[in-house]
Amino acid sequence: MVYALVLAGGIGRRMGDVNKPKQYMNIGDKPIIVHTIEKFCLYEEFEKVIVLCPKEWVEHTKSLIKKYIATSDNVVVIEGGSMRNETIMKGISFIENEGNLNDETIIVTHDAVRPFVTYRMIKENIEVTKEFGACNTVIPATDTIVCSVDQKTIAQIPDRAELYQGQTPQSFQALKLKELYESLDDDEKEVLTDACKIFILKGQEVRLVNGETFNIKITYPYDIAVAESLLRGIAQC
Repeated sequence: MVYALVLAGGIGRRMGDVNKPKQYMNIGDKPIIVHTIEKFCLYEEFEKVIVLCPKEWVEHTKSLIKKYIATSDNVVVIEGGSMRNETIMKGISFIENEGNLNDETIIVTHDAVRPFVTYRMIKENIEVTKEFGACNTVIPATDTIVCSVDQKTIAQIPDRAELYQGQTPQSFQALKLKELYESLDDDEKEVLTDACKIFILKGQEVRLVNGETFNIKITYPYDIAVAESLLRGIAQC
């Protein structure tokens, strides 16, 4: 079985002085999170689309889905965790409680604030994960990346040809991810930045799937303007 996990646990501090998490801000005529959930509702292979958000926003999220998404019978909203990987583990626990966690279970995890994910990305994530066990959506780095250890001087300039910018979806064989996460010690959990790193720390392969430059993560106020522009461009196509 294949499940989508829409990760909506962030509160958006970098968005500035706003009265709601950034995923609930509007672009076009509806909230960002709705645009994102809609993309996963279009893909029929999902057993369920699991939306994980802060406890105090669960009922509001359910109301938004009921209001904006007609074909939402397979969408469920549950409380996420305090950290990204805890949120993913809560999603896996939900699947396990349904009796559907086994070697064949695939999860496609995606940021709620990346509303421009495409059908092609989702499809390729599922196909690659079924074959290899884990994948990350990426785009090649176009700028020179500078590494600084002390935040004052350049320590290294890596070869740009070997560098990619990570996006989402990130997809995994769910049982394998759970087992690897539970095998981590406290020090290893401290250095986690995302779920792919769990596989890397344990010497497991993570395959690459091609993303798109427009698959932006809405983080700063400027990104809202970019997203509005992208929406207008899509509407005109």
